[in-house]
Amino acid sequence: MFDRSGMMTTNYLLEKSLDVETLRRKVITNNITNVDVPHFKRSEVNFESELKRAINQREDALNSQKLPSILTDKKHIPFFIERDIKGVQPRVNLDYSTSYRNDGNNVDIEKEMVDASKNLMRYNAFVSSLNQNYKMLKMAMRAS
Repeated sequence: MFDRSGMMTTNYLLEKSLDVETLRRKVITNNITNVDVPHFKRSEVNFESELKRAINQREDALNSQKLPSILTDKKHIPFFIERDIKGVQPRVNLDYSTSYRNDGNNVDIEKEMVDASKNLMRYNAFVSSLNQNYKMLKMAMRAS
């Protein structure tokens, strides 16, 4: 019961976000490292849009009443499959659609440096939020 509480969901999301930002940092570092490699295609991490879709689906399921489907065979597909927030995973996508230089490389070093700065700020914000969440958990355990 406690592991499904809002505080633990927030804790899980913060921990997952730290993992995603660590992966994003590795991808950005790889892009920067290969800025001069001909035909190199940059990568980026997609996580937030998938997480938003899962959260919106969860809220929609709580706000509306879904009609249950009767499955008479295990091969039947239900009308509604709830996506669990814990099942959302980051994906690394290659950008094949753009090319900034004649050699086919599409890494823009200025964009990568801005992304690296944003990544560091988000990581620090998540660490601060997670520390605050742990302090609140500690206070709640002392009070009980």
